Amino acid sequence: MTQRIFLDQPTRASTSATVVVSGDQGIVLDRTVFYARGGGQPGDSGVLHWSGGNTPITEAVKGEGEAILHKVAADAALPPVGAVVQAAIDWQRRHAHMRMHTAMHLLCSLIKGAAVTGGAVGADKSRLDFDLPDSPPKEAVEACLNALIEADHPVRSEWVDEAVLDSNPGLVRTLSVQPPRGTGRLRLVRIGDATTPVDLQPCGGTHVSRTGEIGPIRVVKIENKGKQNRRITIAPAG
Repeated sequence: MTQRIFLDQPTRASTSATVVVSGDQGIVLDRTVFYARGGGQPGDSGVLHWSGGNTPITEAVKGEGEAILHKVAADAALPPVGAVVQAAIDWQRRHAHMRMHTAMHLLCSLIKGAAVTGGAVGADKSRLDFDLPDSPPKEAVEACLNALIEADHPVRSEWVDEAVLDSNPGLVRTLSVQPPRGTGRLRLVRIGDATTPVDLQPCGGTHVSRTGEIGPIRVVKIENKGKQNRRITIAPAG
């Protein structure tokens, strides 16, 4: 099992770790700050340093069981099993993903009552697909989204008993990705205050600590992708 430091410390950019597995398929560490691709968010890239060598990590993905696999190029140097490494992510890329992922939660909060049928987080642009018969007005969505960002709402994660989904199944907005069950606990991301949150959803991704950190967002386009599918693409306005 790889300890996932990013779940509770999303702003941590590096950590020391011990190599558990090392091979052409990738490197497994006992702990990591590298987010593994999932839920529409890309895996982190970065570098591993150790005594006598270093290797770029192209992307972190989910490995066998609870392991996270740090993918390397075909000709990359590999640290020996048991070596202590310094694992450092590409922070600029990660932070861009954090800002956009949080903006997507805000966008989801604006499209009330519609299930999310798909989505993808990107540093330059991101998208969410909604089960909607008609497209919402683009200008209104953009204005409301930026108002939520400017309000600088707090963003927090919390662990709860997974049975909360049995009593409140409406917490899950996504049809394509369901939160994992069986561990006994569930990670919720809350935007806003405890009593009347702007958004509250199960999520294993990384997020900024306040919505103001996102910065201005523009709605690039709203497309019809089927009879009941509306795709909203957003991007940083700067």
